[in-house]
Amino acid sequence: MQQYLEAGRVVTTHGVRGEVKMELWCDGVEFLRKAGRLYPSPQGGKAVKIASIRPMGQMALVKFEGVEDMDAARALRGQVYYFDRADAKLPEGRWYVADLIGCEVRDADTGKVYGVVTSVDRPGPQDIYTVKAPNGKTYMFPGVEAFLKERNPPEGYITVTPIPGLLDDGGVSEREEE
Repeated sequence: MQQYLEAGRVVTTHGVRGEVKMELWCDGVEFLRKAGRLYPSPQGGKAVKIASIRPMGQMALVKFEGVEDMDAARALRGQVYYFDRADAKLPEGRWYVADLIGCEVRDADTGKVYGVVTSVDRPGPQDIYTVKAPNGKTYMFPGVEAFLKERNPPEGYITVTPIPGLLDDGGVSEREEE
């Protein structure tokens, strides 16, 4: 299990007092405020304390302790920051994306294995799960209650109730067409 997970990336500076604009890859400003500190690598490293953080559209304005001017902030552009999962508490039933990757996707009713989760993205209002089937094909399904029944990363699986064609080709056999 990964200890340090991606929080976001510094995009640019903001103002002259050392604030940076950060693209968030986690649950948002309040989540990071509670974490309180970030790390410069997926292995951790020397933590930087968040002095202040506030939302700005889909991004956040972050002030790190020790970053006092625009030049110091400019040096952080492009830097990806990570949070320590020990610093954050998820509500019951919520999981980090990193924990969902690699989970087996099973039919909730039949137990049929559709493949494994290779990514979870959020291009719109809900998550989109990408599943790689044993035959190498890739399928996607929305992370909505109608399809997604159970997420159990500790046991390594996710159960779904897909509609025909969602996690298979949905094709009709020649025999059924006659």
